[in-house]
Amino acid sequence: MENENLLAVAREFESPIYVYDSSKIISQYNRLSGAFKKVKQVKLNYAVKALSNIAILKLINSLGAGLDTVSIQEVQLGLLAGVKPEDIIFTPNGVSLEEIEEVSKLGVQINIDNLSILEQFGAKHPNTPVCIRINPHVLAGGNSKISVGHIDSKFGISIHQIPHILRIVENTGMTINGIHMHTGSDILDVEVFLYASEILFETAKNFKNLDFIDFGSGFKVPYKPGDIETDIEEFGEKLTKRFNSFCKEYGKELTLGFEPGKFLVSESGYFLAKVNVVKQTTSTVFAGIDSGFNHLIRPMFYNSHHEIINISNPKGKERFYSIVGYICETDTFATNRRISEINEGDIIAFKNAGAYCFSMASNYNSRFRPAEVLWHNGEAHLIRKRETFEDLTKNQVDIDIFAKTTETV
Repeated sequence: MENENLLAVAREFESPIYVYDSSKIISQYNRLSGAFKKVKQVKLNYAVKALSNIAILKLINSLGAGLDTVSIQEVQLGLLAGVKPEDIIFTPNGVSLEEIEEVSKLGVQINIDNLSILEQFGAKHPNTPVCIRINPHVLAGGNSKISVGHIDSKFGISIHQIPHILRIVENTGMTINGIHMHTGSDILDVEVFLYASEILFETAKNFKNLDFIDFGSGFKVPYKPGDIETDIEEFGEKLTKRFNSFCKEYGKELTLGFEPGKFLVSESGYFLAKVNVVKQTTSTVFAGIDSGFNHLIRPMFYNSHHEIINISNPKGKERFYSIVGYICETDTFATNRRISEINEGDIIAFKNAGAYCFSMASNYNSRFRPAEVLWHNGEAHLIRKRETFEDLTKNQVDIDIFAKTTETV
């Protein structure tokens, strides 16, 4: 999006506000699907947790993608957005058997990642095909908080427990129709991911009724100029060759699955905030904005980098600023960052704000969550209203048990 368009959105809908450019989502989807055009059956299931606005789910579903969900509420959002149950996969972690059964009743593909629930579900529902999430014990992600395929991860069933899985399958008579893995986000090395894929192929040989193999996702996107990213084209070429070869060995055309979240929506998003105060101290120039980590927690939580531009003065002389929020504790988005000269009242934009920004927002400090806008075909469309004080209090229960009483002696 152009700076003028972002400024127009800020003027019309006020700040702080999230803005998503649909054209970037579409181009990312086409790029990923194009990398696997030589595979006969490919299924991309968008990871809802990245950004769950119904308008976004409708857009991505219109491109041909299904959904990857981790809670029954995400499943319900998908159904509300018009996604067919058979186009949704449910991959929870640590949820109750009851929740899995409720989702199963909706006709959604179940993906189970622990032996206990696998045995319980198989014993009660042997006729319901199930996918199994495998932990390949491969560390493919770059950040320890978002790497989930290593040996100490709580996710997936260890590859060393395949005999246990096979015993459960035999004892219950259940059908395993899919094998799944997810090594984590920010995959830096294609070869490491391909190594993990070989483990998944070897595991798949144990199951004779597979319909699909799901390789998860975690493709890294660039966060700043010159930043490294997953080479999707190289990855597509290499995995396509190996997947097609495996299908011949297996004797059946399987569906190749992925679950892109951040890859599809991260670069589409901008978070716009107004500068409330420029504060000079003895060593630092702070730009304090009308937001905080209640709206954009990733820099504080993951130490993630978001490019910051002053869209009110994009060609101004660059100075060094520390961008901070209004939360009453350490609340730093960037330290000593070179940004075009900032004045109070300017609008600044955080890039890569499409994934895990609104979805991780909160009402901390009793602040309202911002509005969301979709920029589509050159027009701004409000897709979530800004919260109000009524939203903040509507589920609270006012009880009258604290009235003062006077005792008479």
